[in-house]
Amino acid sequence: MTALQITSMKQFMSQFLAGDAFDVFLLEEAVISAANTTTIDGHLNREFFSEEDLLSGQVPDYDFMPWSNLKGLCFHLMKGKRTPLSFKFILLLKPELAEKLLSREDSDFDPSQISALVLTVRYDKGRAVLTTGVSMRTFLLSKEPDRIWDRALSSYLAQKGISAEPL
Repeated sequence: MTALQITSMKQFMSQFLAGDAFDVFLLEEAVISAANTTTIDGHLNREFFSEEDLLSGQVPDYDFMPWSNLKGLCFHLMKGKRTPLSFKFILLLKPELAEKLLSREDSDFDPSQISALVLTVRYDKGRAVLTTGVSMRTFLLSKEPDRIWDRALSSYLAQKGISAEPL
């Protein structure tokens, strides 16, 4: 687990809400506190969709909604003359990307033991912090999945031009 403080809020928010840098994630939960507090549960309710929608491939094949499908709504809830008081987003790297990342490393754990690579984005009192985490299906002694995810995220942020420094 690592925590990174964003050093350029304007640049980060542009990438986060308007760009595609975070489209590799699914949204588990969003909490946005502005004039009121809005909570979004990112779980996909398959029963909402028709059989035709499900068979046509229009509905994502994930347990959670892709960030790309919800970032516009989140942007709408946050835009305006005033900055939100706070927000928190819990994002999960898309499972196929997580498996690919964990499988390409020569390590002592089975990637199927990992249920999700997590990124928590928190904003409070004018500062944004990104925190990584690994959700495991079973107890692992190895911290290698955490190290792999931490290195990969830092590299990805640099590649996307998002500046952050360790806390």
